Amino acid sequence: MAHAPAGSGPRRRAVLAAALAPLAVAGCTTRSARPAPGPEALPKDALVMIIRNGEQPPPGDTGEDDDGTEHPGSLAGRGERRAEELLRLFPPGARAPLPRPAALFATGGPAAPARCKQTVEPLATALHLPVRTEFAVGAEPALAQAVLAARMPVLVCWEHPGIPPLVRALGAHHVLGVPAEWPDRHDLVWMFTRHQGRWSFRELPQHLLPGDA
Repeated sequence: MAHAPAGSGPRRRAVLAAALAPLAVAGCTTRSARPAPGPEALPKDALVMIIRNGEQPPPGDTGEDDDGTEHPGSLAGRGERRAEELLRLFPPGARAPLPRPAALFATGGPAAPARCKQTVEPLATALHLPVRTEFAVGAEPALAQAVLAARMPVLVCWEHPGIPPLVRALGAHHVLGVPAEWPDRHDLVWMFTRHQGRWSFRELPQHLLPGDA
């Protein structure tokens, strides 16, 4: 009577099937499993504060530029006083309502009014920071990239028509409570905080000059 060669037949097939089963399961698991995104997949945390320039002269009047020359794109006297008081928004200490900026941006460009830069210049001098003015109104997407790449916190002083586009470029325009437009006021701070990829928003009054709301 003929005998099957050693290691062949149903018994060997059963042994091989039992040995290969865990590998098949592992292979299916490897193909279908999706690891949870790590911290590197989330954008970095950010804190961006946005203000409007100080008060400008009424129609038909002019302010003065840094050299004392009359210029319609410069601040009015009240706007100059607001600029001088701006440092009071950022007192030292962990319990301060607003953190001191580590980077400053203001509206720039060859045709830009000087008032945004004038608004933050006294603050920049006190904090020993440069004011970055390489972006003009209309370049909010590029500005947003530079802001998010800068050292935090960041303060941006911007012409009010360009503030909603800047908020959109930051990706924070869908946050609950963000106004569609900047109101007709010079005494506000919009603060946007991004933590673990999610933005939050606060609107804070400045309370720097008599008559501020």
